Amino acid sequence: MERTDCIVIGAGVVGLATARALARAGRDVVILESESAPGQHTSSRNTGCIHAGMGYVPGSLKSRLALRGKALLYRFCADYGVGHRNCGKLVVATEAAQIPALHALMRKAEANGLNDLRLLDAAEVREMEPALRFAGAVLSPSSGIVDQHELMQALLGDAEAHGASLALNAPVLGGRAADDRIEIDVGGAEGITIAAKTVVNAAGLGAQAVARGIAGIRPDSVPGQVLTRGCYFVLRGRSPFSHLIYPLPEVGHGTVHVSLDVGGQLRFGPDSEPVDAIDYHVDPGRAPFFYESARRFWPDLRDGDLVPGYAGIRPKLSHGRASDNDFVIQGSEAHGVAGLINLYGIESPGLTSSLAIGEHVAALAVTG
Repeated sequence: MERTDCIVIGAGVVGLATARALARAGRDVVILESESAPGQHTSSRNTGCIHAGMGYVPGSLKSRLALRGKALLYRFCADYGVGHRNCGKLVVATEAAQIPALHALMRKAEANGLNDLRLLDAAEVREMEPALRFAGAVLSPSSGIVDQHELMQALLGDAEAHGASLALNAPVLGGRAADDRIEIDVGGAEGITIAAKTVVNAAGLGAQAVARGIAGIRPDSVPGQVLTRGCYFVLRGRSPFSHLIYPLPEVGHGTVHVSLDVGGQLRFGPDSEPVDAIDYHVDPGRAPFFYESARRFWPDLRDGDLVPGYAGIRPKLSHGRASDNDFVIQGSEAHGVAGLINLYGIESPGLTSSLAIGEHVAALAVTG
């Protein structure tokens, strides 16, 4: 049996940020990743947006970690040369009846401690985004985009520089609490058991399965999971927008967001569809939904301009909106295994919050 101080299960952006925080705190860290490379699932199959922290439940863990994470992420990207852009976001009312919802969003943002939103007049919107159809819009100047792959490479590099090590093709098969340690059984080409004082379950889509496989965990502490696929369609040619565009939900109509990657490619999505298993297929037959949704704020979109892009799966805990569901970060008081920290439901804004989540978990690993 091998021994180490800390094990982090999962080399997505949250697992890597957590491993980095632990390593920088002087802990010996082994990262276990079941895939052949880091971040193959939720961490790389999203919009890459840096969220401002405006729409979450005030006082929630998600709200606090999003605001803290945004500040840490911009600083990290600047310090480590990670591709990113503080492009800003327009939250758009496509109909006059939605204007009160813009004001309500601004009040909610202020309750969350975000005080930089600004209601724009029509001339300002037209100057910023001439192609946009709108009835009103709010500017979120601190929203942005980041290259997820560069971010994960930088997080891993800094974690390794502080002594962490990464094991790929190393699925967790199970484990157990044993005296003052947790024993984790690892598969792969050569199976092994590793004992650690601290284990962080940051397995994302697999977090519930990992937790259920560790003997000693109270079964009722493991929440259910709703796998939700979100597909993206990509625009052929040059983008008409320079900001992120987030239309408000409208009764009776679908809603898709507009995001840009750091290279300027425009993406529409995600849509939302519950699925029973991890499946990243993008059905070209979903195109009519994307055209209808996008034309509500960009009427000049032409037939044939959208092509299927990619899909991601969100590790949701319920069918509710991401903004209404909180992150779940459990210590031993919740599940009964000393030294184990479980992370569940880390969907949007998990990428934005990743460094703050790592900071939070590293502190919990000391106190808990």
